[in-house]
Amino acid sequence: MRNLRNIGHSVFDTPSAVPISASCWDVSHDEIIVAYGPTVDEPRIELVRLTKEASVPSSLEPTTIASWDAPLNQDGGPDFIRDLHYDNGVLTVVMAGGDIVKVEQTTPHGHHDEHEYGHDDGDDRVFGEAHVEILGTIEPSIVAARWSPNFQHLVITTGDDNVVFMSRSSDGSLHPIATTAMAAEDLNLSKHVSVGWGKKETQFQGKGAKAKTLRDPTIPEKVDAGTLSSHDDGRCTISWRGDGAYVAVNFFQPGLRRVIRVYNCEGVLESVSEPVDGLEAGMSWRPEGNLIAGIQRLADRIDVVFFERNGLRHGQFTLQLPSNAPEGAEDLALEWNPDSSVLAVIMKDRVQLWTTGNYHWYLKQEIISGPYDSQSQGQKRLPLFTWDDEQPLLFAVSTAGRVLLNEYMHTISRGPTSPPYDQGAVAVIDGRTIKFTPFGTAMVPPPMAWFEFEVESPAIDVAFANDGSAIAVLHQLGVSLYALEVNGTRSCRPKLLETALFDKDDFSTSSKGASFQISFITRSHTVQVLQMDVVPKLISYNFDASAQEDKAWRETPDVDVDLVAAITSPDAACELDGALTQDHRGRITIGAHESLARFPRYLPQTSFVTSDGELLAFGLSKAGHLYANSRLLAKQVTSFVVTNSHLIFTNAKHLCKFVHLAGAEDLVVPQDDVDEDERLRKIETGGKIVTAMPTKMSLILQMPRGNLETIYPRAMVLAGIRRLIEQKEYGAAFMNCRAQRVDMNILYDHRPEQFLENVDLVLEQVKDPAHIDLFLSTLKDEDVTQTMYKDTTLPTKDNQLPEPTNVVSNKPGKINTICDAILQRLRAKKKVNNQNIITAHVCKSPPALDDALSVVAQLMQEDESLAERAVEHVCFLVDVNKLFDRALGMYDLDLTLLVAQQSQRDPREYLPFIQELHKMSVLDRQFAIDDKLSNWEKALDHLKVLDDFQVVQDYVVKHSLYQHALQIYRRQEQEHNILTGLYAAYLKSKSQFREAGLAYESLNNFAEATDCYLKSGVACWRECLFAAQQQSPPMQAAKLDELASTLADALREAKDYAAAATIHMDHLRSVETAIQCLCKGYLFADALRLASLHKRPDLLESGVDAGLAEAFSSSTEFLADCKAQLKAQVPRIAELRQKAREDPLAFYEGDTRYAGMDIPDDVSVAASSRMSTNASLFTRYTGKDGSVGTLGSNVSHATSKNRKREEKKRARGRKGTVYEEEYLVNSVRRLVERVESTQGEVERLVFGLVRRNMPERARAIDDLMEQVVEGCRFAVGEVWGKSEEAVVVGGLGEDERDVYRAGGGEGAFQESLEAARQKQEPPVVGTFKRLSLLGDRR
Repeated sequence: MRNLRNIGHSVFDTPSAVPISASCWDVSHDEIIVAYGPTVDEPRIELVRLTKEASVPSSLEPTTIASWDAPLNQDGGPDFIRDLHYDNGVLTVVMAGGDIVKVEQTTPHGHHDEHEYGHDDGDDRVFGEAHVEILGTIEPSIVAARWSPNFQHLVITTGDDNVVFMSRSSDGSLHPIATTAMAAEDLNLSKHVSVGWGKKETQFQGKGAKAKTLRDPTIPEKVDAGTLSSHDDGRCTISWRGDGAYVAVNFFQPGLRRVIRVYNCEGVLESVSEPVDGLEAGMSWRPEGNLIAGIQRLADRIDVVFFERNGLRHGQFTLQLPSNAPEGAEDLALEWNPDSSVLAVIMKDRVQLWTTGNYHWYLKQEIISGPYDSQSQGQKRLPLFTWDDEQPLLFAVSTAGRVLLNEYMHTISRGPTSPPYDQGAVAVIDGRTIKFTPFGTAMVPPPMAWFEFEVESPAIDVAFANDGSAIAVLHQLGVSLYALEVNGTRSCRPKLLETALFDKDDFSTSSKGASFQISFITRSHTVQVLQMDVVPKLISYNFDASAQEDKAWRETPDVDVDLVAAITSPDAACELDGALTQDHRGRITIGAHESLARFPRYLPQTSFVTSDGELLAFGLSKAGHLYANSRLLAKQVTSFVVTNSHLIFTNAKHLCKFVHLAGAEDLVVPQDDVDEDERLRKIETGGKIVTAMPTKMSLILQMPRGNLETIYPRAMVLAGIRRLIEQKEYGAAFMNCRAQRVDMNILYDHRPEQFLENVDLVLEQVKDPAHIDLFLSTLKDEDVTQTMYKDTTLPTKDNQLPEPTNVVSNKPGKINTICDAILQRLRAKKKVNNQNIITAHVCKSPPALDDALSVVAQLMQEDESLAERAVEHVCFLVDVNKLFDRALGMYDLDLTLLVAQQSQRDPREYLPFIQELHKMSVLDRQFAIDDKLSNWEKALDHLKVLDDFQVVQDYVVKHSLYQHALQIYRRQEQEHNILTGLYAAYLKSKSQFREAGLAYESLNNFAEATDCYLKSGVACWRECLFAAQQQSPPMQAAKLDELASTLADALREAKDYAAAATIHMDHLRSVETAIQCLCKGYLFADALRLASLHKRPDLLESGVDAGLAEAFSSSTEFLADCKAQLKAQVPRIAELRQKAREDPLAFYEGDTRYAGMDIPDDVSVAASSRMSTNASLFTRYTGKDGSVGTLGSNVSHATSKNRKREEKKRARGRKGTVYEEEYLVNSVRRLVERVESTQGEVERLVFGLVRRNMPERARAIDDLMEQVVEGCRFAVGEVWGKSEEAVVVGGLGEDERDVYRAGGGEGAFQESLEAARQKQEPPVVGTFKRLSLLGDRR
């Protein structure tokens, strides 16, 4: 579908009378080097470099490189050039007489010019004198010569029918590899056998068909004998394969036929071509290597035929010959471009450029070069043609007095891509034929087209009007305008309106110049044509029938045409008026206006829209860089298109990206790694954009082979659906959601208020009840515009979506809101569709099945046929067994029977039950139904009405309906108490003693309450003692004391010393034991108070002082142990970390067996984390490099048994293991937390010691506590507080989603490393307040 459009043109007219005899490229600077002479009148050779002028890029400036006298040939005349080649500052000239001349151009410092100057347009290069040297001579003469693509080999055919293979050394000298004679015996290799694959004779034609015409399919109908063409001039041509491994030589074997020989680069003959009648000298090997192109001249046509490397034919196509100059095809040559995409056919006065797609060959361009016109070089009847080796579509064609440089690009000639004009129109050039396809009407695969029409001469360029109403075709003779009409949604055949021919004396119709580009001026049928010769020329023609001016071509005024490089038709989305031009510096203007935008350089492929009244220019460079004005958006871009809302482009990673249009600096390009982003779409390898149709939400792609593919990208689909919703086109939006499988919740979620206000409109547009049901059935309480269809037009951070797309944004009540709104509108209508009403009820959350069944029950009273259809529908939506239960629960036996008939149940299952129900009274029937459906609470309500309390009790106990029973009998005291007793027994049986005790207490059953409270635990000791004292008859004193003693012992074991002291004091009347409990809990103040209250001074020494002494001893021992533990463990942690830093491999492996081996040297450090690196020791756990296993260990950790063993090792943290540090860190944490929790006890102990006149002990424990607290604070700083660099192992980094999870023992080790790597919060160490009465610490 791609055409070739000219993007560069330069011309040079030689002032010399000596003709140009050879040309080649300096690919490092994209400059052409030409050779003049020699001739009879001027037997000298002059080499000239042609450079583009900065001020006028279409003009070339000559610079002489060298000149020397040419030797005479064998006939005494001047020699001539067979081949000219430039590489790395050295020119190699191969002469027909046999000389190989080396011309080395140096700078004043003696270096090659290649290394002395850059590739800037304005550089000043100063060269020294050129050194001319003859490298050698080939005898007797040279017939043809060709360098390999890598410039390392040279193949020469000599006058004595030999092929000489030579290689170039590093110093530039040539050395022969092999010399092979082209003998007649070589043709024996061409005896190929064809089995007729693909022929009609080998295809199945039906039973008995072959019997009618039996013939051997391996024998062709006509066997070519290799008859010589009448136009064959005996030339020999050479062509290399792109990789330089093989070379083909097209040579006329005297007395036999013309044959193509294939040699390898060592000079060994590989194959020869099969005989082909009319085969001529023209030949070119496709750089990709699959085909060798040749010329076959037949009686009525000329074909380009293809050969495989083995010499067999492989297809052909027929050339389109110029009707006005048939003599131009008397001699032909072929040249493939470097990327194998274009085949150049060189004729006598013109060059044709051919491309292929889907096995069809298209004539894309025909460049008029003029004949060579030099009788002195009679052997060169064709213009000199050469492709640039690095720029695939840049070539030079030279005649005797002129050099033309042309550069083309592949482009799609597409129509408007903005609604409502986006018909998907695409025009493909094929010589004089224009293949026009509106993809909005039909998807016609190339090489076919929806319409085809011809113009007067070979087409050059195509332009579409911005409203899609016309198409203008630029051809060699003029411009033809065709009207594009649309009948409904179908495009009609283009209708020719007018053809504007160029003036007869205009240079564009001759070899003196050419027309290259055409564009429309906005909002009119005026076209502009860019013509180029030495000076560019911009002309225009107004095709409007209402135009007052005379119909004629006019030069566009007020435009600096000297710098114009391209003209472009604006799209419908561009609100500017006029044709857009771009100069060689990338400046974009309209007419005489100032620059509207600017690219950083000239960009050949452009598209323009307006955003907020400003021009937004998109351009793609030849290197694949996509720009928005001067901002670089993306690299490696292969194609792009712009619609009214998106910039769409494909890249070399086979992704199609969508960018929402905004200001140039506000454009957000999605990243490649966002999987759920609607702006990304994976495409087939090599796919490129043909056109986009936002109205149809489709994108047309073309694959490398030429086949087309239509896709519906999520970005375009969602943009179209959102647009339709905003336009209240709910019917079209629904159909697109259905066709593209878009969640239909978007119809509501995109504009909720608008949807609820226009429910009638929604129902009217959707119409079909089945479609309404489909919409209702897809509803869910989720806002899809915040989850799967997040609006990517909103500004986001770092070009990413605001939050992950898998986060569900719940909208409680959304389903019911929509269903209620639809139900309200449906009920208001006279003609109600009961199917939709039932669906709306069923789709609620939770489903309103009773309401749906009520609709069915109502229809049963009105129309049984409607009721049957309604029940069929509701059974389709809901499980019929569930519906049967719900219908039965409504106590409507007729409805239940109707539902049961729609199920797969056996009538013997439900008919007896329904018949039995008919015999019962209403209450008994309702009870039986609810009991059957396990609606036990409702069944209990029926039993209460039946007034049989014994049955109620049994039913409550059977189904544990105690709470509901207590609720319905709350006003009947006697029944309520009975049910409470049953509930209390039930709670006691379930070990819920506290609630059971409360229930018994409410019934004044204090004995059972006491038992339940006692069994509930020490938390209910108060309730237990109260219930025990409330028993009637009262509990014996001994048993009461025994109960109190039991509770006190339990509280003491639970370390609730204050509660235990209360029981001993209040219930057991033991002051001594109460004081002991208080002292055990460090409650010395309460102990002193009790001794004083009960006037027991003797207890001060025997009770309080003894308790103080015991507390002092235990606290001193505890703090001393803590102090010793800190002194041992904190230095050990520091020591382990130092070892890990110095030798991490030995530390984590636990041995030194690998000390002499190469170990990873990328063990990194990180100040903010314990474990992190890119790829070091922990690669053995990631599975990235090699097998997943231990590093040199003979112990397998792959079983769960070994994992448990490893976890035990980790828990023990034995000294010398890798788990020791983790164990010590946790131990220090527990110690610090324990010390922090004992600070209050020590403070009370110190206070009590001072009150009992024990200052030395108080001072000792106070000092020791302060030391331990300071030690804890130091330990926290050492273990957690320092931000020292820690050894990082594992390469887990911040993102661990793809990290391999080891199993077995290695899994436990990995978990320990990850736990150590995670940032841990240090334990809190509070401030210990010392008693000021004890004085300063000495």
